[in-house]
Amino acid sequence: MHLKGALHVHTTCSDGELSIEEVCRVYGGQGFDFIALTDHDYLLRPGCYDRLSEIDTRLIVFTGMEMTVFEKGYHHVNRIEGDAEVLHIFNHPSQSGLPLEKVVQRLEAIARILPLDAVEATTYGFRTREFDVPEIPYPKVATDDSHARHMCGRAWIEMDCRRDKDAIIRAIKNGDFWNCYAGNARHQV
Repeated sequence: MHLKGALHVHTTCSDGELSIEEVCRVYGGQGFDFIALTDHDYLLRPGCYDRLSEIDTRLIVFTGMEMTVFEKGYHHVNRIEGDAEVLHIFNHPSQSGLPLEKVVQRLEAIARILPLDAVEATTYGFRTREFDVPEIPYPKVATDDSHARHMCGRAWIEMDCRRDKDAIIRAIKNGDFWNCYAGNARHQV
């Protein structure tokens, strides 16, 4: 089955402008099949995702969080929960302000404490070509890191996969997907 998904979505559970219901409506309206709610660890309100089962949506909705990891400064890593599988994505390396060599060093250090599975090749949905390179030995995912309505749907992944949380996570870990960008999100940041 062909699936389209966003792996980095913020809501009013942390610093996003849209509620979970609004996020589901917006992404569902853009033809997405799955999204991952990844609100910030230090802002995430306890129990915020509990009402997810009450929301009427056809989307597969992953829950997770954007963790703050300290390694010679701070970095963000999304932890996305499947039914049995867990996905860890190193977020927006360009925001560190570090050259590629230093980012690779940070990835290696963080990988000693967390099982990294992928790295974002985007910043707020705009492709960052300097980090979409073989020197970073992980699958590179495109995502929009949406915090507001106008940010939703800038970048996403697509795959041919079973409509199942763990199957989606395994496909990402294996690099069995492709990155997609909206028309104005193709430029390099």
